[in-house]
Amino acid sequence: MSRIGKKPVELPKGVSATLSGQTVEVKGPKGALSFTATDDVTITLEGTQVKVMPRGMSRRARSQWGLSRTMVANLVTGVTTGFKKELEINGVGYRAAMQGNVLKLALGYSHDVNFEVPKGVTITTPKQTEIVIEGIDAQLVGQVAANIREWRGPEPYKGKGIKYKGEFIFRKEGKKK
Repeated sequence: MSRIGKKPVELPKGVSATLSGQTVEVKGPKGALSFTATDDVTITLEGTQVKVMPRGMSRRARSQWGLSRTMVANLVTGVTTGFKKELEINGVGYRAAMQGNVLKLALGYSHDVNFEVPKGVTITTPKQTEIVIEGIDAQLVGQVAANIREWRGPEPYKGKGIKYKGEFIFRKEGKKK
């Protein structure tokens, strides 16, 4: 039994959900999102709750049960509060700045890295060493953060690079003479 899947998704005030087949569309103050579930689960809308139940007890149906419930919960969270990822830049001369719809990153390469900001995501740089990514789609926000971090991931000797805020970087000891 999925402990996550058993819980119904509660719709807060100001949020409405519509169900058409296997597609759930959630509308709220920040926008609208939709999710199409697989045929392994049954989604029902009962008042202010969205319930997800598996069709059968196969391994795939049970795994899709928890996944589908979490995806619907992420839709509700996205249209009410939104999602946010924070990145930190460590290293001498490493910095970030927004110029219009382009994030300019100086990461120790011979050239600046220009990152085009996709639709549905807003990026701000409160400091030169901080990047804040916000949006209503959890998957898109996480993917944009991962794409930015990919340009210069944190290295284990000095910790230089782009890391998530609060992320622990396992440090290695340097060479010995």
